[in-house]
Amino acid sequence: MLTQILLLILSTVCDLLTVALLARFALQAVRAPFRNTLGQFLLAVTNWMVIPARRFIPSAFGYDTASLFLAWLWQALFIGLATGLGGGMEAISASPILGVVVIAALDIVKIAIYMVMGVVVVSAVFSWTNPYAPLAETFNQLSRPLLRPFQRLIPPLGGVDLSPIALFLALQVLLIVLANVRANLLPALYGG
Repeated sequence: MLTQILLLILSTVCDLLTVALLARFALQAVRAPFRNTLGQFLLAVTNWMVIPARRFIPSAFGYDTASLFLAWLWQALFIGLATGLGGGMEAISASPILGVVVIAALDIVKIAIYMVMGVVVVSAVFSWTNPYAPLAETFNQLSRPLLRPFQRLIPPLGGVDLSPIALFLALQVLLIVLANVRANLLPALYGG
């Protein structure tokens, strides 16, 4: 029971930091301003680790790779601790370490997919209820590049944009593929 409580706390902290780092990465990728409550919150939560990490992790192609690497690192840390606490890592070997590396990368993609879904939903709600809200433009900047390919294929019907439905369908398919890859990798990586 104590292990479960500890894992719940660790999972919550690691997932929240991962989401904050991925959100920071996404805002910088779309060149959204950080002069709003969301941006200021993300800077306050992540600056303590991103700024020192940038000394060792350079940006690549204009993207903040330090934030992305740290998001992966938090997931890898949690998976490693969960595996160790669960008794799955009797001896340190290449297989469990490789497993942590790969599973953490897959989990980052899964979290990013859920974040995309959340951004699209919030953007849609803003467009229906208050398109001039302070955060509306930030969420539009995040969702616009994701919806644009689907908007080219699916014209609005009666003034209603159906591209979010197509994006959600594609993301759900991707989640199914990720879940199957993860389930198939676990036994192979941990010798099961």
